[in-house]
Amino acid sequence: MDLSTILAITGKPGLYKLISRTKSGALVESLTDKRRMPAFSNEKISSLKDISIFTEDNDKPLVEVFQNIYRTENGGKCIDHKSDEKTLKEYMAKVLPNYDKDRVHLSDMKKLFSWYNILLDNGLVDLDEDKENSSEKSE
Repeated sequence: MDLSTILAITGKPGLYKLISRTKSGALVESLTDKRRMPAFSNEKISSLKDISIFTEDNDKPLVEVFQNIYRTENGGKCIDHKSDEKTLKEYMAKVLPNYDKDRVHLSDMKKLFSWYNILLDNGLVDLDEDKENSSEKSE
């Protein structure tokens, strides 16, 4: 799963795919409605590859959390991000048991589950990195 070209832009809902870079930022395409628009360099733009979730040990890369959800749901959609607080926290504990309960906020969980479902709808969630890692270990 390559998340390096999938972007989150602060203040804008959903996820965006990087189409090209420009002098003043980037041209992005919404994964939900496929509209293209500019994202300017003064906006906070984050690649999903660079985002991680706080755990009690080390931070867990977002791709690994998505893969945990994928395994838990057998490749299906996860919980709705609009579920109640208790349900969201229980589900988070199920997919990432050692998440840091003090530093991972409810809003983070909502974004995580919403992003997972958007990626799944666009066919961008898979276990390819697991296959690559297992083939490297066997060599």
